[in-house]
Amino acid sequence: MNTREYLKLLKEDIHSTVIATVDEEGRPVARVIDIMLTDENSLYFITAKGKSFYEQLKKHPYVAISGMCGGEGTMNKKAVSIRGKAVNIGSGKLKEVFEENPYMAEIYPQEESRKALEVFRVAEGTGEFFDLSVKPIFRDMFVLGDRAAEAEDSSSHRQGGFFITDRCRGCRICYSKCPQKCIDLSVKPLVIRQEHCLHCGSCMEACPFGAIERR
Repeated sequence: MNTREYLKLLKEDIHSTVIATVDEEGRPVARVIDIMLTDENSLYFITAKGKSFYEQLKKHPYVAISGMCGGEGTMNKKAVSIRGKAVNIGSGKLKEVFEENPYMAEIYPQEESRKALEVFRVAEGTGEFFDLSVKPIFRDMFVLGDRAAEAEDSSSHRQGGFFITDRCRGCRICYSKCPQKCIDLSVKPLVIRQEHCLHCGSCMEACPFGAIERR
């Protein structure tokens, strides 16, 4: 899947997400916000100008967005998380928001009442996708936007996690402790398959040679 497909999943299958900002004292604040639109590299949500959420976005435009869809338990669940910058585009795309989300007309039935709403676009940042319906789980990273700085940020983000160094003796203790069994035993030093890693750290704690590092 690519960025557009992950964003489409976020809007159509998840739709209601948790968006976190910080308040005027730097404390975290989270609320449930619907994702109204998406395109090739960005997503859109709305809020009213009178809300504290709006003021927080004006002062600190960086947001963290998370959402999950699926049935009970862990099977069939998929999750998307995004960290990026929310830019106010005013009433731009507001008409499109109401066209694609007809339930909004019940909340704001009159054109006059919609003047309080403004649209925010997140088009710069990085995202992460989890598929919990497969075993081992699958994770992937993606980028919002196509500028070089964003690509570099994504590259750095992709390197996060646990890695086995050349201090590895091939004892396989790490593999025995890995809940996903996502360590490749066919090479030396052994290799953690990052697309399946839970970042739990069990391998690093178990390694008797200190061969596993967090980056």
